[in-house]
Amino acid sequence: MDFRFDPEDEAFRRDIRAFLAEHWSGGTGDAAVDNDEEYEAERAFEKKLAERGWLTLAWPEEYGGLGATNVRQAIMKEECSYVRAPIGGGPGGQATGLVGPAVMAHGTDEQKHRFLPPIAAGEVSWCQGFSEPDAGSDLANVQTRAVRDGDNYILNGHKVWTSGAAYADWIHVLARNDPDAPKHKGISYFLVDMKSQGISYRPITEMTGRAGFYETFFEDVSVPAANLLGEENRGWYVATTTLGFERSGVNRVGAVRRSFDDLVAHLRDHGGATPSLRNKLTGHAIEVEVARWIAYRVAWMQDNGLSPTYEASLSKMYATEVAQRLANTAVNALGLTGLLDLDSFRAALGGLPAFTYLLTVHWTISAGTNEIQRNIVAQRGLGLPRE
Repeated sequence: MDFRFDPEDEAFRRDIRAFLAEHWSGGTGDAAVDNDEEYEAERAFEKKLAERGWLTLAWPEEYGGLGATNVRQAIMKEECSYVRAPIGGGPGGQATGLVGPAVMAHGTDEQKHRFLPPIAAGEVSWCQGFSEPDAGSDLANVQTRAVRDGDNYILNGHKVWTSGAAYADWIHVLARNDPDAPKHKGISYFLVDMKSQGISYRPITEMTGRAGFYETFFEDVSVPAANLLGEENRGWYVATTTLGFERSGVNRVGAVRRSFDDLVAHLRDHGGATPSLRNKLTGHAIEVEVARWIAYRVAWMQDNGLSPTYEASLSKMYATEVAQRLANTAVNALGLTGLLDLDSFRAALGGLPAFTYLLTVHWTISAGTNEIQRNIVAQRGLGLPRE
């Protein structure tokens, strides 16, 4: 891997920074929207990205992309997350980063022409219906049922941690067709209209005070067979496509780099730091840079036709743990003002350090716990046995 960006990539980074300075301000770093104002701001911003083709940079031109490299798309995501801007069609870039690549890899021609152009145009928002009360890290244990009924499937079940369900137009869902099949088989992958009769949801209030996650319920939901992505009973293999993209950590790296820069700037303006704190910050600076290059290696591998199976897991695991360690340092370094909520009177940095401290707790859990990621690295990266 070449650890230098080419001149065109550097020029693009300058362009995206100028664009962000003009078109985006604010944000909390929480990918899940929990109010109408945030939703409208994010949708308007993504449409501006789409007008330039930047929302789907690395997609083929026939589907609304620019055919750019994955490295350049990673640059866009890093810069957007640095300013706490959205990165594409739902929480965490559900549409552009997960659904789109899965449709391109496993969809029919009809599905590609139906689902991809609206994503590239910034016209739709997607959410994810994977996790269940008894199927979190053990995702293959999903029990939501899908029963074939003529030209439709009937879905019944209960999903949890559905980011942005109240604002999503569509949801991509894992459901079990064959309850007698082995865990990783008998599962199918569906693209479901959130306006379908029988879908309901209720918010989950998090310890941050926000409610961007939801429980989602399917009660006799009819889904056209044309919305089955990939083969029936082989949805797990489609899901692994989305999980690989979800676990690449560049968007988290941009967020943690911003937290580090904000903390350092605040300390400079308020009397500096003790020698021990400076040493700790030096360690964090190194960690952030390491996390950044691990994430870019995933993009580089994708550009070179390599499959970053364990590398994506390593990126997710390392970046989220770096974020937690930095958040812990921040609230301790800032004292009582670092413990105040968003926009509280006298809160350091507008309350973002305390908010980020709480927010990063779930980062090591969502998209597969870091314990699961360690198992993937051990088995697929180091070749260690399961037991």
